[in-house]
Amino acid sequence: MGFFWVGLIFWLLIGASLLLFIWGLWKKSWKTLLISGIALIPPSLYFIGGNGWFRLVALLPLIPFLLAFYTRKSIKHSL
Repeated sequence: MGFFWVGLIFWLLIGASLLLFIWGLWKKSWKTLLISGIALIPPSLYFIGGNGWFRLVALLPLIPFLLAFYTRKSIKHSL
C-alpha cells in the first residue's frame, strides 16, 4: 500500500508542475513558474539514478527556473 502512495504523490507532483507551468506561461507570472520548478524537483531526482539518457530528465526543472528568471527580469525592465 505504501508504494501506491509514493506513485500517487509522484504523479500528482508532475501534474501540478505541468499545470502550474502552463498557468505561469499564460499569466507571465514568475512566481508560478518558480513553484512549478520546485514541484518538479522531487520527481526528477528519481531519474538521476537512471542509465544513459534518462539522467537528462533530471535537468527538466531548469526550464521553469530559467523562464521564471527571465520573466522576472523582463517585468523589472518594463517598469
